[in-house]
Amino acid sequence: MAKIKFGTDGWRGVIAEDFTFDNVRACAHGVADYLERTGLAERGLVIGYDTRFASEDFAAAAAEVIAAEGIKVRLCTKPAPTPVISYSVTSTNSAGAIIITASHNPGRWNGFKYKDESGASAPVGVAAEIERVANEVAASGEINRLPLAKALENGSVSYFDPDPDYFAHISRLVDLEPIRKSRLKIVVDSMYGAGSGYFRRLLEGSNISITEIRGERNPSFPGIQPEPIARFLGELCAVVVREKADAGLATDGDADRIGIIDEKGRFLNQHQVFALLTLYLLEVRGERGAIIKTLTSTDMLYRLGEIYGVPVFETPVGFKYVAPLMKEKHAVIGGEESGGYGFRGHVPERDGILAGLYFLDFIIRTGKKPSQLLEHLFSKVGEHHYDRIDIHIQPEEKDTLNSRISGQTVKSIAGKNVVRLDTRDGYRYVLDDGSWLLVRFSGTEPLIRIYAEAHTPQQVQRLLDSGRKMLGV
Repeated sequence: MAKIKFGTDGWRGVIAEDFTFDNVRACAHGVADYLERTGLAERGLVIGYDTRFASEDFAAAAAEVIAAEGIKVRLCTKPAPTPVISYSVTSTNSAGAIIITASHNPGRWNGFKYKDESGASAPVGVAAEIERVANEVAASGEINRLPLAKALENGSVSYFDPDPDYFAHISRLVDLEPIRKSRLKIVVDSMYGAGSGYFRRLLEGSNISITEIRGERNPSFPGIQPEPIARFLGELCAVVVREKADAGLATDGDADRIGIIDEKGRFLNQHQVFALLTLYLLEVRGERGAIIKTLTSTDMLYRLGEIYGVPVFETPVGFKYVAPLMKEKHAVIGGEESGGYGFRGHVPERDGILAGLYFLDFIIRTGKKPSQLLEHLFSKVGEHHYDRIDIHIQPEEKDTLNSRISGQTVKSIAGKNVVRLDTRDGYRYVLDDGSWLLVRFSGTEPLIRIYAEAHTPQQVQRLLDSGRKMLGV
């Protein structure tokens, strides 16, 4: 079995178990081979990293391999968010980027992402080719390296700060002055990740009050994993209430995802935030264009598409499927259930920082608090509720559980008739009242996930319980 396997967004592994320097070098060689074969090598490559254990050392190891192949490297000087590094690909006209990050995974993990020349996640075919070459050279052990000191001396590698270009670009996408001049009180939870300090630096010198928690680097992510979902944001909720803040913003480990807490300390789930950001673009900014969603995302987007006369397209899970369709359809927004959203005019990639700024702009331009914005959304599309269960499994259990659910003929779930079964990515049961249940295996962790959306919280729980019983877990 291959040690290196690219999932929904790059390759991830447990540090020192399968995520090793040798395997990172093998992946870097796979990228170099791809760039050379496609004629992109002369444009050079950006390499960045997050705040995880030894991420800068893994990034340096990748740089040594790329430089040994005669490809110039811009190596980030410090941890940076994935969207910042992705944007630097376009601002420097580079061939792509390697990013050392495991995003929202627990602290024992690290990962290797590759972004193409547009700054987007590598398309499926490209990732498969990098994976194939990486496994071949990992088996042979024959990988050229140019020591970093020599590469810096001869100019093959140069240090690079991606922030200035990104900050200038963001200021063109959203008018920051009204946010700076507002008297909003915001709490930011960086979850010990690469997004630390970015909201403060973008909005500094203003009337807005920003309190940041978990902004220091701590690769163990004590008490949490850096995923901005309800069960890891208890501290943020408490601080929002204690400080009487207007909102809480949380970014994941590499800041390509956002979590929102309302002024009452309540978590707005990822579906609600996706629909709210879409409503902001369509209603407040008056933009028009396609909406791209993954099959795990809310059906509220279909209703918004109907109201504002824009098409909605659905993809399997993974931004590597969303990004190409965003480019093809010139979409106004693309997103997924994980809390990652991309926007027109930006790189076709998720950006938790830009999403957070857009949300603050939504508050200011409407004069509504986050809870009122949610009420406004529901007044248009009806109430929708959602939840997800993550169940850790052993790798050898996957085939058994998959066979168990695929072998069932399901006609009704939680008292509702099944009207459609979608098996493009897992098993998604669409029910006659518009609710749905999805069972799928994670593409980044040894997990099976059960998702549900319905019109009441109680029905969501009934659906999730039914999913557990179908799996026998």
